[in-house]
Amino acid sequence: MGRVVLDCYLPLVPTLSETLAWLVDIPSETGNERAIRDALAERLDRQALTVIADSLVVGEPGRGKVILAGHTDTVPLQGHVGSMIEGDRLYGLGATDMKGGLAVMIHILEDLGTDRLVGIFYAGEEGPMSGNQLGPILDQLVELESAAAGIVLEPTNREMHVGCQGAINATVVFEGEPAHSARPWLGVNAVSRAGPFLTRMHHVEPESRMVEGLEFKEVVSVTRAAGGVANNVIPGRFELNVNYRFAPDRTMDEAITHLRELCSDADVFQIADRAPSAYPDVSHPLFQELASISGGVIASKQGWTDVAQLAQLGVPAVNFGPGETSLAHKPGESVRLDDLDWAYEALATVLSDI
Repeated sequence: MGRVVLDCYLPLVPTLSETLAWLVDIPSETGNERAIRDALAERLDRQALTVIADSLVVGEPGRGKVILAGHTDTVPLQGHVGSMIEGDRLYGLGATDMKGGLAVMIHILEDLGTDRLVGIFYAGEEGPMSGNQLGPILDQLVELESAAAGIVLEPTNREMHVGCQGAINATVVFEGEPAHSARPWLGVNAVSRAGPFLTRMHHVEPESRMVEGLEFKEVVSVTRAAGGVANNVIPGRFELNVNYRFAPDRTMDEAITHLRELCSDADVFQIADRAPSAYPDVSHPLFQELASISGGVIASKQGWTDVAQLAQLGVPAVNFGPGETSLAHKPGESVRLDDLDWAYEALATVLSDI
């Protein structure tokens, strides 16, 4: 099959791939999700709809229902604009993370209705936790806490991913003393002071932790750095962001203590953002059936997802959706078209029986 560039329109009876192309063609970088919210509301207008900020809830929350959840935002554009089919894959920003999951959600809600389901299309997942709109939705629609289970349609490599890591971002600062770059001995270079710390961080290896027989790899990474005011001034301050993904057998306090110890060389250590982990749990009969029908592979979630927010509410939840986690947040993001069918068929089979 050759390369096909898809226009931003929707056929009368769209296929899964046409729905995904339509979603990809609606820009929705974090902070700009209103257009996709409105498009979803127009398409799903036969169901009961609740608009909360830039997010949309489809169906009435109620006891015993199953929540289908997916975020509508993407990371910033890093490749070509719009959707494109080449061979057996659809390319475009968000194709894997996670508009493929949104496409499956839409078709499930259209085909099965909302008598037993409620769909949450929420904004702000790719930014800081403070901007994640799933939390305000769960707070406002208190009936959601009586749901039987939740499924977050993040990409899962044709597996079912249980639990998730917690995440912490810390601001780490090394201080110095500014001086003229022609006379550096009159100052203290904050950037070079951080050298031993950066070298050590560069060599930090992932730490494997087994939780309920599943491997979670803890990782610590320097993700941003800024220092200096001019090319001829010795920098007096060097600020870094350190990102820590921790296993769900650690509490948040334990994780912060561990990260603080790793960053003990710094002059300033301050938590900028945090998100809780979710302990892996596949005891719910719905999840066991879903794993069996979809191929039987259960793995840990290497990363953070909103199963954590559902778990904090007391709603058992898993990750299950089309796409490859290795392609998330990368230029040239794509999804296999038959991944959409795999996820839809497994979910439709299980959810039609509840």
